[in-house]
Amino acid sequence: MDSIAYVNGSFVPLSDAKVSILDRGFLFADGIYEVSAVLDGKLVDNASHLARLERSVGEIKLKLPETVERITELQKELIARNKVENGLVYLQVTRGADKGRDFAFPKGDVKSSLVMFTSEKDIINAASAKTGINVITVPDIRWERRDIKSVALLAQVLAKQAAAEAGAGEAWMLEDGYVTEGGSSSAFILTKDDVIVTRKNSNAILPGCTRKAVVALAEERQLRVEERSFTVAEALAAKEAFATSASLFVQPVVAIDGKKIGDGKPGPMATRLREIYVEFAKATAV
Repeated sequence: MDSIAYVNGSFVPLSDAKVSILDRGFLFADGIYEVSAVLDGKLVDNASHLARLERSVGEIKLKLPETVERITELQKELIARNKVENGLVYLQVTRGADKGRDFAFPKGDVKSSLVMFTSEKDIINAASAKTGINVITVPDIRWERRDIKSVALLAQVLAKQAAAEAGAGEAWMLEDGYVTEGGSSSAFILTKDDVIVTRKNSNAILPGCTRKAVVALAEERQLRVEERSFTVAEALAAKEAFATSASLFVQPVVAIDGKKIGDGKPGPMATRLREIYVEFAKATAV
């Protein structure tokens, strides 16, 4: 059965969902996206995602075609129409379709485009949460405004494809010898001194919503957290490593470039933080 998508004011079968070939998201990657998890038919930490959406569109002077409150209503209706119990809601805002292809912003009244669709995914019971994943490292070749959640994802596509070809679950991107983040996730390690380390937010990384929640949940439990850069060598010498994202929650990382971290199995800290995050997600989902 064909699922339902939302396209600029209308709910339509996914197979009929279309935008103009002149849409600036298609021509220039002139757009922003967000992905929110769904648990038991409810949105997880969605306010954080929509706050990041507002920040990202503001950074590129892109006007939302709907209020955040209306977008939330549309997300919920889309979940209901598709009967999604566990999965993801993707939304994308672009600068719309002008009459031709011009790099400069459209002149006149060109309305921004808003599209959404859902997908099914059982994040909580993912097999990789029990086994952990291997990551590979790749150079970080992205632009300098990675804090903006742009639809320009070619560098991440290449990183994720390299990981897929290597049989790995994720790619960690490196710049000046340090890990920036994963292709679609935030990177963490647990040092020998039981300090949770993740890179500090800046233009160099995306401010992950799940990352933000996990850091807050860890600090609430008096766990030591340092926001700083770390190298692959430090990660390999760590007790544990893990990644966070809306589509993973907390994902143990057990090897980097084929070299084991610790005993090569998910560690107790990553496992516990995943449990804590799932509890938070279920308790606060709306």
